[in-house]
Amino acid sequence: MNTIYDNEKFFESYSQMTRSQQGLDGAGEWQTLKEVLPDFEGKCVLDLGCGYGWHCLYAAEHGATSVIGVDLSEKMLAVARKKNTFSNVTYLQASIDDVAFEPNSFDFVISSLAIHYIADFEKLAKNIANWLVAGGQLIFSVEHPTFTAEGSQDWFYDEAGKIAHFPVDNYFYEGKRTAHFLGSDVTKYHRTLTTYLDNLLTNGFQLKRIVEPMPPENMMHISGMKDEMRRPMMLIVRAEKSE
Repeated sequence: MNTIYDNEKFFESYSQMTRSQQGLDGAGEWQTLKEVLPDFEGKCVLDLGCGYGWHCLYAAEHGATSVIGVDLSEKMLAVARKKNTFSNVTYLQASIDDVAFEPNSFDFVISSLAIHYIADFEKLAKNIANWLVAGGQLIFSVEHPTFTAEGSQDWFYDEAGKIAHFPVDNYFYEGKRTAHFLGSDVTKYHRTLTTYLDNLLTNGFQLKRIVEPMPPENMMHISGMKDEMRRPMMLIVRAEKSE
C-alpha cells in the first residue's frame, strides 16, 4: 500500500511546514491537545500514524514505559528514527488499518491527524478497543467533518479574490474526498460526527472529552490564522474503554 507521504515532491513540501520544522509547538492544535492528553507515567502507549514521532517522544519524555509508533510512510519513519533518543520508543512500518497487536497491550492509544486517511473507522475502533486494557484510553485528532464534507477543503472566494465563506456540502455522503494539499491531490475520507462518536460508544468506549481546537492567541499573527476562527478545522476526542 502506497502513501503520498513517500512521494518525493510531496514529502519535501511537508517537511517545510511549520509543524514539521518546529515540532509540537508549531502545530496550531497542540496547545489544546496537550490539555486533553493523559498522564503517561509508567504507561504503554501506541501512536497510530506517528509521522515524525513527535508525540512518541513527548510520551517518552513524560514517563511512558514503552511507546510504539506506527506509520505507513518510510520517509516519515526515517525522520522519526533519526530524532529518537529513547531506547523504549520503537517504530513500525505498517498501515494503521491493517496492523495487529495482542489484546490488552496498551494503556493509551493516540493518533494525530491520521485516521481521516483510512476508510473503515468502525473496524479501527473495534481493533483499538481490543488492544487497550480495561480503563485504557484513546485520544485522537482528525480533520473536522465540517472541514472534510465538501472535499476541496478550500474557501469560496468572491470576485475580488477575498474569502466569502467555507463550503459545506454532501455532509451525509461519506467516503473518499480529494483535496489539493501542498501542491498535490491527496485522498482522505469524510465521515460524519455521528460515525466518529457513535462507533466509539457502540464499541465499548465512554466519551471523556470532545474539543474543537481554536487557533491559539500566540499564533494569531500568522497569515490566515484569524480566518481559522470562521469554521472548525479539527476535532479532538478522548474516549475510555469501559471496565
